[in-house]
Amino acid sequence: MERIITEEKILQYQEYLYEEEKTTATIKKYTCDLKKLMDYTSGREITKRLMVEYKEALREGKGYRLTSINSFLVAANRFFEYMGWYDLRVKTYRLQKEVFVPEDRDLSKEEYKKLVRAAMQKGKKRLAMILQTIAATGIRISELPFVTVEKVQEGVVEVYCKGKQRFVLLPRKLQKKLLRYIKETGIVSGIVFCTSGGKAVDRSNLWKEMKGLSRETEIREKKVYPHNLRHLFAKEFYAIGKDIAKLADMLGHSSVETTRIYIRATSEEHQKQLNMMKLVI
Repeated sequence: MERIITEEKILQYQEYLYEEEKTTATIKKYTCDLKKLMDYTSGREITKRLMVEYKEALREGKGYRLTSINSFLVAANRFFEYMGWYDLRVKTYRLQKEVFVPEDRDLSKEEYKKLVRAAMQKGKKRLAMILQTIAATGIRISELPFVTVEKVQEGVVEVYCKGKQRFVLLPRKLQKKLLRYIKETGIVSGIVFCTSGGKAVDRSNLWKEMKGLSRETEIREKKVYPHNLRHLFAKEFYAIGKDIAKLADMLGHSSVETTRIYIRATSEEHQKQLNMMKLVI
């Protein structure tokens, strides 16, 4: 059988991922990455040499970060394993862990509050409540549909994600604000953050709305995206108790190593610590 990526094979792989109970976001990401490889190969039979060329092309000609390139290669390798083309797998780039968060990607608490106020001033109550819900609980965007009227009334949201269950406590102030929002919008039951058609708020629409706020508030766009609110929650929670194990539970992480990524200090904070050492005479 010729080893060529086609739309049909990608669709079959999608069905396999659904059966494996992969998340919608994961399936969408793998599909997008495979189509990128399909475009590059242009109907040619895939060989190990071609994959090495693809890997080099991503690095030299496309301007992607190495972390992004690695994610493309992982998607390809997983597909090759599904197809039984094990010899086509390529190695990912070895990366040194970033010890600090670049200043232009670190969202401060003050900037977050500025975004919420801007949303309120523009009459975007739903957006303002979503921002506060993610930042105050550390919940993922994909987990927002679990925030229902019934769960808000209880004060605890039961979340199922990546084959795991966890309970997310709502801070009392957030619970009161959500109950007021529910009353004002006339939501009787079910998902709190939904469209006029009753569907859960779309990730891409939320992203666009947040980018709009970044321009309104003159906050760097690189800082303003939904997942960064989860990072803000992690930093603020860890700063109070310094308990990384509890934070891992709160975020729904299986590994503390994943949690460490969320609590990296900024380069400015590292610089202050280096200066305090006073080792330059």
